[in-house]
Amino acid sequence: MGRLAQTKCFEQTKDDVMAKPLRDGTGPRHVAIIMDGNGRWATNRGRPRLFGHHAGAKRVREVVEACPDVGVKYLTIFAFSTENWKRTQVEVAGLMSLFRRYIAKETRALRDRNVRVRFIGDRVRLDAKLIQLMDDLEKITEECTGTNLTIALNYGGRDEVTRATRRLAQDVYDGKLDPASVDEETLPKYLDTHVLPDPDLVVRTSGEARISNFLLWQSAYAEYEFIDTLWPDFTAEEFARLINGYGARDRRFGGVNA
Repeated sequence: MGRLAQTKCFEQTKDDVMAKPLRDGTGPRHVAIIMDGNGRWATNRGRPRLFGHHAGAKRVREVVEACPDVGVKYLTIFAFSTENWKRTQVEVAGLMSLFRRYIAKETRALRDRNVRVRFIGDRVRLDAKLIQLMDDLEKITEECTGTNLTIALNYGGRDEVTRATRRLAQDVYDGKLDPASVDEETLPKYLDTHVLPDPDLVVRTSGEARISNFLLWQSAYAEYEFIDTLWPDFTAEEFARLINGYGARDRRFGGVNA
């Protein structure tokens, strides 16, 4: 689909699908997405899995561009998990190359669209060139005030909590933190996402109904949508429908509404 066609399609949904959450503020402020199905999308077309990952990268741009129109201020995407290293060496190497090219290619466009970019996850295992590109992108966009895009790269929820707990324990050991003062508000200050609000809505594409170690602490009270669409087929229009549907949910956070 061409850029003009995408724009027209999205504009058609703006009044019908997206008006309500934009008008009454019932839409989610922070959406997190588990972008699943790239490999199957490619296999269904008789192409290598990396072909699907390249197609999926294009969808990221469309969803980021859609965020201001649907009222989403924070978007977090799951790009590569701590478990994804188990994939074939060819696929992992291809993904790392894709990440490098994507960052280099999109840096100027993200800055021009006023998108603030952050990365979460453990960078220790990533190569130096990729880390430098990540650092540069964060620096270049740090003054941007539009959409906050967070990319989870070599990220795992258990790994994040483990690293956070290690830092917290070190502060206790160093006398910087009284263990008696530790409560459920303390640990989030040590998480990778400490500057972000918790997600309101978590979306997983491709028909799989599991969270795959993604934002375990942060998503305790998030709403979930598991949809059948493979990520390369996920459109701005479908994104808008999910945002609209969220506004009809009754979020009680363990309580009961009067």
